[in-house]
Amino acid sequence: MEQKWWQDKIAYQIYPKSFRDSNGDGIGDIPGIIEKLDYLKSLGIGILWISPVYVSPCADQGYDIADYFQIDPMFGTMEDMERLLKEAEKRDIKILMDLVVNHCSDEHEWFRKACADPEGEYGKYFYFARKENGKLPCNWRSYFGGPVWEPVSGTDWYYLHVFHKKQPDLNWENPKLREEIYRMMNWWLDKGLGGFRVDAIINIKKPLPFRDYPADRDDGLCDMSQVLQHASGIGEFLGEMRDRILIPHDAFFVGEVFNEKEEEIRDFMGDNGYFSSIFDFSQTVEGKSPKGWYANRIPSPDDYKRCCFRSQRKAERVGFYSNVIENHDEPRGVSYYLPPAGRHCKGKKLLAAEYFLLQGIPFIYQGQELGMENMVYASIEEIDDVSSKAEYAECIHVGMSPEEAIKVVNQYTRDNTRTPFQWDDTANAGFTTGIPWLPVNPNYLEINAARQEQDPDSVLQFYRKLSQLRRDPELRDTFVYGRTEPFGEEEQGIMAYFRKGKEEDVLVAGNFTEGSREIQLSSLQEKQKELLLSNDDVKMEGNTLTLTPFQVVVLKITK
Repeated sequence: MEQKWWQDKIAYQIYPKSFRDSNGDGIGDIPGIIEKLDYLKSLGIGILWISPVYVSPCADQGYDIADYFQIDPMFGTMEDMERLLKEAEKRDIKILMDLVVNHCSDEHEWFRKACADPEGEYGKYFYFARKENGKLPCNWRSYFGGPVWEPVSGTDWYYLHVFHKKQPDLNWENPKLREEIYRMMNWWLDKGLGGFRVDAIINIKKPLPFRDYPADRDDGLCDMSQVLQHASGIGEFLGEMRDRILIPHDAFFVGEVFNEKEEEIRDFMGDNGYFSSIFDFSQTVEGKSPKGWYANRIPSPDDYKRCCFRSQRKAERVGFYSNVIENHDEPRGVSYYLPPAGRHCKGKKLLAAEYFLLQGIPFIYQGQELGMENMVYASIEEIDDVSSKAEYAECIHVGMSPEEAIKVVNQYTRDNTRTPFQWDDTANAGFTTGIPWLPVNPNYLEINAARQEQDPDSVLQFYRKLSQLRRDPELRDTFVYGRTEPFGEEEQGIMAYFRKGKEEDVLVAGNFTEGSREIQLSSLQEKQKELLLSNDDVKMEGNTLTLTPFQVVVLKITK
């Protein structure tokens, strides 16, 4: 693979509304991010992805953009944004912003003009249609529930939205629309942006003409994942964006790509891929059902291992996945991937090491480095997330009680990762001096950054050690470019793998069970072994490595 500036970086995602509030209005902001740049630098962060801070009515928390060229006043000013870029550059941190261009807000100027004349110039920036014989153009279900077609008030026209009804889909088939998007991207990159996290991009290519697909619920609609299987030709758009924007700026583009076909991996993230990298969501989608959250199955540790190793094989000698255990759209990883008996400091370190040391770019989501956990909500009235409300309604529709439905929502709601960052044990976890826009998790008294700064055995300090390990000049090539080779893959409850380097190998071995487990290292008996990191005392007698419950061990193996 061609070597690039971003391949050895460690990335961090900020959800600005919940990261740090500098002015006491209860909402995190850009000056709050600037205030914490040194904290991020101490984690070894080289790439910082900031979720949307553009002007937005926030029907979907900023992913409905009304003006791509302005900062929403709730987050600060353009001067604040420019100062953030400069301060980050001083610390060798590249800033990514969200590129949300599958859709915009229904309050965007383009859409207002389009609604005034659906058959005019701006109408062609979107998808408008009328009913034929009383029937909508297709039976697709939006990601947030209900049909993807919404009526334009006072007319017989409908517009397409595969997400919220206030997020009309942009028509990428229109070259004028694409030129507007490229102009905006260049404008931001010329300001000093390092690149973009590209949101929901697989949706920009619709299977046209519109048609129905088999319904998968009693609402007569079909899931968008089924629709995307029938879409082809997205490379025409993504290749153009790569050639026009990514390559000339040597920018970093990381794509939120679901439903990619295995034969297309090289097209998406190879040396001449549409993106620099794409997120590995194989673990995220494992066990998910098109019927809704109530029908999902939580992945076991062995499911997690299988998904990780399958992705590592797909990426081998092709490109770089971006590895995550959580983000702003998912529950907290430690509350999801760890069995209940392992949801403690030791287990959190195990999960951290297993994902962080895989081949690819490790992304840390804010608070993950503290081991922040899911919230427990008593009723749907406490939930802010629009998708959670739709899923709760589906639970009730299929006959669940309110108590059963809120239990399902608690497991999956996006509010789990949107609660304010837990900086210390003062009021509101040190996030704000005002009233936080979303309640703070009550466990902030035990789980907070200030407390973990003082504890050498904390989850935070373990993440710093992982970061130092990956950036160690002697180990850099092994961790960045080394091949991943599973070890003892059939051992249930054990996730172990080698990172194969030129001068040395590194063994990462973890035990996801409640009992001690032995691993035989007879194949390594003639080789020198050096302990690099562990979350417990290491016991190795002869060729036998004994892992205590939820222990992870990282060994350097000299060839």
